Amino acid sequence: MSKPWTRKEFEDRLREKGKGYHIYHPFHVMMYEGKLSKEQLQSWVLNRFYYQISIPLKDAAILSNCPDQAIRKEWIVRILDHDGEGEVEGGIEAWINLGKAVGLSREDVISLEHVSPGVRFAVDAYINFAKQRSWQESVCSSLTELFAPHIHQQRISSWPEMYPWIDESGLTYFKKRLTEARRDVAHGLGVTLDYFSETRETQKQALEILQFKLNVLWVIADSIMLASSNIKVEDRDYLRQPVINYDD
Repeated sequence: MSKPWTRKEFEDRLREKGKGYHIYHPFHVMMYEGKLSKEQLQSWVLNRFYYQISIPLKDAAILSNCPDQAIRKEWIVRILDHDGEGEVEGGIEAWINLGKAVGLSREDVISLEHVSPGVRFAVDAYINFAKQRSWQESVCSSLTELFAPHIHQQRISSWPEMYPWIDESGLTYFKKRLTEARRDVAHGLGVTLDYFSETRETQKQALEILQFKLNVLWVIADSIMLASSNIKVEDRDYLRQPVINYDD
């Protein structure tokens, strides 16, 4: 039986999984390069809203499975980040405002009428994972946040130039998540490194869980891209997600 990786080696392997993050999906590459039409950006906002409203459901599932009070006290802030607290609006409302900034109405966004079946399937699979698996496994699945600050900053920096027709007030969601995601990463990564570091097998399990979540995000991007009628995909192999394999 192979010895477990050191804590640093394990973390390095988790972070290397970022090579398969959806920032490298052709749809997101086109977004960053300013090549999406207004309709394509609107489609992305409409479809991603289904993911946004499901994040608190995922986090509530983690809380319901977690007997550790200290973990629950720290994790619950994620729900408040998205749902809001009192008079303070959360990430869900900020995403609706993003919809308005790209020319959609509030009803367009919250109706979910334009959500692709593929997006629904992928997001629902993620929620079911959080409901059915241990809270530690679900925490590990959230570690795609390791790679999120970069993509948020990328949008904040590039959109005003690439898409000047977007009201910059709509970028509030991305600015908000820059700080929140870094905080969440510190907590989730610590839990994962503590829980999965006992053996090489459990460490590999963590890598597989993170790959599952990367797959969810990649399929969401696939579905949005293929649902956009004016995006033509001549080579479907181009949509294949990079997979990182490790030797023992």
